[in-house]
Amino acid sequence: MVEDIRSDWSAEEIQKVYHTPLLDLIQQAGKVHQRHHKPSEIQVCSIISIKTGGCPEDCKYCPQSSRYQTHVEAQPLMEHDEVIEKAKYAITQGATRVCLAAAWRGVRDSKQFDQVLEIVKSLTNLGVEVCCTLGMLKEHQAKKLADAGLYAYNHNLDTSKDYYSTIITTRTYEDRLNTLDVVEQANISVCCGGILGMGEKLEDRLALIRTLATRDPHPESVPINRLVRVKGTPLEDQPPVSTWDMIRMVSLARITMPKAMVRLSAGRLEMSIEQQALCFLAGANSIHAGEILLTTPNPKFDADHEMFELLGLTKRPAFEARKPAGCC
Repeated sequence: MVEDIRSDWSAEEIQKVYHTPLLDLIQQAGKVHQRHHKPSEIQVCSIISIKTGGCPEDCKYCPQSSRYQTHVEAQPLMEHDEVIEKAKYAITQGATRVCLAAAWRGVRDSKQFDQVLEIVKSLTNLGVEVCCTLGMLKEHQAKKLADAGLYAYNHNLDTSKDYYSTIITTRTYEDRLNTLDVVEQANISVCCGGILGMGEKLEDRLALIRTLATRDPHPESVPINRLVRVKGTPLEDQPPVSTWDMIRMVSLARITMPKAMVRLSAGRLEMSIEQQALCFLAGANSIHAGEILLTTPNPKFDADHEMFELLGLTKRPAFEARKPAGCC
């Protein structure tokens, strides 16, 4: 096998890869994908918003911010049994990773956090990869999550360091990176990606990928999100991201982070099956499924079942990333 896993990508190399003629780029990414993954195998992930709305942050893309007037109403932490019921339904629909999302700035040592830990334990017993996205974490909190059986933690960088303060002012890029470090130190898999279409320049997108691709190790999972424009947020009038930009970003992520799960996340509802198929050819091998992705529309499970059947895709089992090489 050609050794193509690196953490020393230069800005010039990243730019050169991105600007490769499109069909050549897809082919190159596809070859890398075939060396490290089963091309027809796609992981289905489902996300449950266990604490919705009322967030004090000012992320300009997010309808859950308390600073914007959107369709989202603040709700209390969901009860344990309701979360488990929703997770079990997602599992019957093929999900092998379940992510718990809370609209918090960061985790506080509280009864609510203790409840989340109990939910993580219960979900782990169902045999799925459990992921959380709860905001910023301290070391002892990450350890508690790891002890509860947490498999992965999502904490997106969203964009480049230079553009970050244009989108978010209530925390810093360093805050985000520090949380990733805390997660890694607790031996929890890192899930970290970004959002396209927030008014950023191409240089910002490439800088985001370079930041992720120069981490050692690379994130285990890299979500590529298209901005879902929500009325009431400052970004509601942003133009849509082109499919070709999505394909190039997926290809770039696959080439620079060969073993990562490259996940088509928010924005899939606006993509046809043909457009998604091109992303799969370029190395995407995971989707967020379920008709609601946090608070925004997403393809229904039935639509994704039809896509899988049409394209001959199979669902990736849980915990594949931690199996030894060559293990069946």
